[in-house]
Amino acid sequence: MRRRPLSLPFKEIFLFVFLFSSSSSFAKSFLTQEEALRLAFRKGAVVTRKTAFLSEADRSEVARRTGGAPPPGLVVFYTGASGGTDLGTVYFDTHVVRTEPETLLVLVDPKGAIARIEVLSFFEPEEYLPRGTWYGQFPGKTLSDELSEKRGVRPVTGATITVRVTVEAARRVLALDTFLKEKGRK
Repeated sequence: MRRRPLSLPFKEIFLFVFLFSSSSSFAKSFLTQEEALRLAFRKGAVVTRKTAFLSEADRSEVARRTGGAPPPGLVVFYTGASGGTDLGTVYFDTHVVRTEPETLLVLVDPKGAIARIEVLSFFEPEEYLPRGTWYGQFPGKTLSDELSEKRGVRPVTGATITVRVTVEAARRVLALDTFLKEKGRK
């Protein structure tokens, strides 16, 4: 039996939907929160989920410290411990890169420096995502003038906006971590 060719309107509709579908077709999830927490804390660690509610004044203070956007009013974070030793605190920071969201895991060590950054999801086209090795320059960085794409963080051609929002997220998390420690909320 011979197949009939697709009618022209169907072909046009298919082509239109395929070519002009929303950018969510670029969406990529790399890790779940559970997988990311296992990467952040060693096997056998006790991971505790905690919540902090920030007032507008708290949010403004954290934003002042970073020079960027304030954190949300509800902050969920995870502490890790093993054998009585503090392993650090994980924050999941979701922000907009260009027009689509990205979620990062930022692990802050007990001394207040970044220990690790992992990309959980990235909804922009992948060509705007720096290579994994680029994220390797963040461990050891603290909330200082060096944590800037104009100073101590290498830029990436073609991913300028991603670099900027990643640095902003790192600064926001470090300021938030310090603020929560100072206020005894951790």
